[in-house]
Amino acid sequence: MNKKEQKIFRAWIALIRTNQAALDNVEDCLKKEGLPPLGWYDVLLEINRETDKCLRLQDIGQRVLLSKNNVTRLIDRLEKAKLVVRKKCPEDGRGVFAYITHKGQNMLKRMWPIYREAVKTHFAQNLEEHEINALITIYEKIKIK
Repeated sequence: MNKKEQKIFRAWIALIRTNQAALDNVEDCLKKEGLPPLGWYDVLLEINRETDKCLRLQDIGQRVLLSKNNVTRLIDRLEKAKLVVRKKCPEDGRGVFAYITHKGQNMLKRMWPIYREAVKTHFAQNLEEHEINALITIYEKIKIK
């Protein structure tokens, strides 16, 4: 492996480790407050962003920032907690929508301040504005599908 390849893998490893540590820290902060995992927030946020506060299950999997695996099981847990309800799509009998409930919207409101503070504390705390801008530029330049 040449020096450039070594640097590439060093950067890759740092990215993956930083990503996992940041997510773990946010999860720990939510857990300490007795709140659900970050994946719940991610799904609830995507549904809540819609004008009619609903989203097809297949679209949720494409939009979430975190793991796209097991979206159906996650929706099961959210529904059991009464944070979402499922309804069949009137135009397509096979399609299913998840609607956020008032309880789900309230959960988002409870989770956001903890999430925001965890990101500030465990991610952005040691970064200067120009470094944050550089990260944005770098991450947007990397086109991973």
